[in-house]
Amino acid sequence: MQHDPRKLIEDVLRCIAELEVFCQGKTFRDFQEDRGLQLIVERELEIIGEALARLRREHPILADRIPDLRKIVGLRNVLAHGYDILEHEILWDIVANKLSVLKRDMQMMG
Repeated sequence: MQHDPRKLIEDVLRCIAELEVFCQGKTFRDFQEDRGLQLIVERELEIIGEALARLRREHPILADRIPDLRKIVGLRNVLAHGYDILEHEILWDIVANKLSVLKRDMQMMG
């Protein structure tokens, strides 16, 4: 069954919005000390990666418009399968510095 690309884009944007809410006003130190926040960030990033993996499989021309798609899907795979090698610095950098670019790219597609 093929997924509607608009739904996949909406899923990514919803996850980004949730991350913005949960991480608002937080610092890297807060993130390091809050296991609940870590779990939220990991899960939302995993969902983003899965949605974009489906977009790539089912709508490759559309997916090609996302510059860091390969890295995002790769992160999803690490989150799902390599949980023991996660680096908090990388996850926080994504939340603090990279999600805004993905959000803009996804809004332009939607």
